[in-house]
Amino acid sequence: MKLIRKILLPFSLLYWLVMAVRNFLYDTGFLKSQQFSVPVIAIGNLSTGGTGKSPQTEYLIRLLKDNYRLATLSRGYKRKSEGYVLADINANADILGDEPYQFYSKFPDINVAVDANRVNGIDNLLQLNPSPEVIVLDDAYQHRKVKAGFYILLTAYGDIYADDYLLPAGNLREGRSGAKRADVIVVTKCPADITEAEQEKIKKKLRPQPEQKVYFTTIEYDIVVYGDDSEISTKEVKEKDKVLVAGIAKPKPFFDQLKNSSDVCLTYPDHHDFSAKDIDDILAAAKDRIVVTTEKDYVRLKDKMPAGKLFYLPIKTSFITNGDDFNKTVLNYVGKSSANG
Repeated sequence: MKLIRKILLPFSLLYWLVMAVRNFLYDTGFLKSQQFSVPVIAIGNLSTGGTGKSPQTEYLIRLLKDNYRLATLSRGYKRKSEGYVLADINANADILGDEPYQFYSKFPDINVAVDANRVNGIDNLLQLNPSPEVIVLDDAYQHRKVKAGFYILLTAYGDIYADDYLLPAGNLREGRSGAKRADVIVVTKCPADITEAEQEKIKKKLRPQPEQKVYFTTIEYDIVVYGDDSEISTKEVKEKDKVLVAGIAKPKPFFDQLKNSSDVCLTYPDHHDFSAKDIDDILAAAKDRIVVTTEKDYVRLKDKMPAGKLFYLPIKTSFITNGDDFNKTVLNYVGKSSANG
């Protein structure tokens, strides 16, 4: 263990105690969790970020939207608005936050809302006419004021929660025992060629409950980068001199996917709000070259960059094995919960 982790361990023990008491109070019913009459699916993780929640949320949207009236509810991290906001034609990343605005831009036929108070957010969504038949909560695993009907816990390959420590010595928001609340565990960002033996090794580390299913996914990159009114194949983009910009938790895979030896790679904090100076720096680095960014950063940058200058690379989650079983498990929950409701 690194020295800094050893120094911070006492603070992690204090953090563990606070979280353990909090979870105990919810588990025993002393603190109340609210349930709802519609199926509610919560996606989240035990760690502080970088597990691929947005691609997993989009996977669920694609799975459900054609058969159910669907809504997503997020906190709207780093947005400049307050309270409950339902996305409409006036929405942007400042109003919704980058990830919810990404959902709204890609799936305008669903309801996309933000509210730090998830109970209030769901109550507002259920007052819509027509109201949603299924609600997906993005990044709500620790939001225990809502009792979701189905929990999807994500953990990233190479950084699984079983190998991590609680904040501040590590990156865990709560102890590993919190994984017991999950209905399914998804190991994200795996190599596409991960072997069955390695999958079994990871499962043993995670120690799932007998009723929990563990799935393995990889990130699938599009073969095209997109701009406002044009697109370029990734094969061609790799050969171009360009500037790559990423304001995400773990940008290395994005850079590795597109960069060549002459490219400039600019890294910013996750959910970064790009300032006028940042734009000037990016344009100065780019000069006559194009700028390629992540889909999440694109929604923050697109109105701040010259037309034709900015492109983004979409990604999506792809199940390595047993994807049909995952789909069936989710659809069975939604179908049964809808019938019961």
